[in-house]
Amino acid sequence: MPDIPVDRRPRGPEHYDGATYYGRNQLNPAPFENSVVGGYVFLAGLSGAAQIISTLADLVGRRGSGGLVRRGRYLSLAAPLLGAPLLIYDLHTPKRFYNMFRIFRPTSPMSIGTWILTAFSGFAFLTAGLQFLGDRRRTHRWTRPAARATQIPAAVAGAGLATYTASLLSATSTPLWAAAPKALSVRFGASSFASGAAALAIGERNGGNPSLADDLDTFALAALAVEWAGMLASRRTYAEKGISAAVHSQPAAVERIGVDGIGIALPIALKVASGVLGERGGALSKLGSLAILAGSLTLRISVMAAGDESALRPQDSFRFAKPRNVPENR
Repeated sequence: MPDIPVDRRPRGPEHYDGATYYGRNQLNPAPFENSVVGGYVFLAGLSGAAQIISTLADLVGRRGSGGLVRRGRYLSLAAPLLGAPLLIYDLHTPKRFYNMFRIFRPTSPMSIGTWILTAFSGFAFLTAGLQFLGDRRRTHRWTRPAARATQIPAAVAGAGLATYTASLLSATSTPLWAAAPKALSVRFGASSFASGAAALAIGERNGGNPSLADDLDTFALAALAVEWAGMLASRRTYAEKGISAAVHSQPAAVERIGVDGIGIALPIALKVASGVLGERGGALSKLGSLAILAGSLTLRISVMAAGDESALRPQDSFRFAKPRNVPENR
């Protein structure tokens, strides 16, 4: 039997030439239901940001901000009341959720996230409950100072809640999520503050302080600018690491339309138009706030879907795993 020549040169990831066994993917996509988990991530960011904004408004003590503080405290319950059930549903059994309380692992974003959500839920419920008692029974003598005290740890936990989900995704082996962890955290965090400010601005325009609504609109647009900068940084990193193909996939196309177009460009255009119209531009400002909320939700779902696309591409996973600046073996 004739000898079959064998190429014995090393075939580690630094020598990857684009081929895999019958073109099969090296990684499996994350087992998340993107719409369900994306909804949870959106509500987590919205709730955390709303709590932070309302806390800052209360501590600053601006005249006429009482309605904003009240709405922010109630809005912060969106994650505990709606988001947590979505998360447990995606885990398929409550046991997987409460079993996470058996350990505290600082190196695990999932473990840290569980405790952040728990801490935020407890303090947010306590603050909102004190607010409710003050609204209904007029017991401001003790409920108001108590709520001012409990809102601070709620805001601290809210900061973690608004950004930890990006760390959770970045800790996986999915190329699109792991390639630019800092940029993804910036995008999720800025989007959270934009959505929180947008939701509170709608409340102010529907029966609150129009001047305060204008300030919230400005804050939301500033957050969108930061989100846009994070988007540019992430796409530059994807190009440098050779995994840009997933950015041009169908999920990424949804991101460009739903996030870049509806979530960022449209609110800016509507804000400019409302400024030209003056007092008659309130409806445009509301529409811009709704566009920000839609873009924030789309960002989470599209990033998760594009990440799945990158996991299914062996070209991306092998190229991303390739060590940088490794000399070729001759």
